[in-house]
Amino acid sequence: MKTVIVTGASQGIGKEIAKYFLNKSFKVIVNARKPTAFCDELGENGKFISGDVRLLQTHKLLVEEALDWTGQLDVYINNAGVSWWRSIDNIDEEFLNSMIDTNLKSVFWGCQAAAQAMKGGGSIINISSLASKRGSANNSAYCAAKFGVNGVTQSLAKELGSKDIRVNAVCPVYVKTDNLLDALKEEKSPAGGGDVKQYFSHFESQQAALKRLPLAEEIAKACYFLAESQSSAITGQCINVDCGVLPQ
Repeated sequence: MKTVIVTGASQGIGKEIAKYFLNKSFKVIVNARKPTAFCDELGENGKFISGDVRLLQTHKLLVEEALDWTGQLDVYINNAGVSWWRSIDNIDEEFLNSMIDTNLKSVFWGCQAAAQAMKGGGSIINISSLASKRGSANNSAYCAAKFGVNGVTQSLAKELGSKDIRVNAVCPVYVKTDNLLDALKEEKSPAGGGDVKQYFSHFESQQAALKRLPLAEEIAKACYFLAESQSSAITGQCINVDCGVLPQ
């Protein structure tokens, strides 16, 4: 039975990733700062470990827990992240540090901790964003962090390939989580503080080739594919899961 660590997994996309891997008979370590009801329902194959992903020590702890629990670490999924829109003239040091530390540094530390523990055949998966490939207004801090995630992914694929450790990123477009819906209510968001449901409807009809947005479960399925042997020749890739918003 394989072991996976998922950061930021108490809710949203991370929760769906953890659920999917549990259903595929993985041993799953779920990380978040605080537990939710989901964390009490993991069963014998799941374990919740609290911790702040902005700190290297948290990632070391997660890896140690995995090795103590199952004796191995097969997959590490850097999912934790935060998204808020803010114009450049309103970005202060606190906001920028929060965006970079949560979205980029956490990925770097997770990759470092995982790489030191993984044996051949390991898979590191970073949850990036479509914002890692194109800039957008009032989104410079988030885009900078996510562009960085792709850089880390591509560099470490080259660095860790000789150890038979693969590193890939999944780049979703909007996924309708509670956190995203809250962020889109802000005045500087693409929805402009207006009707978020109407904004999504227009975005789907005008931007998405499939006329819809991906579900969190579909992000989880992409992660599972990258974790398993079916993708054994794939590394260093930043794969869009976006219903055709940005064909590449």
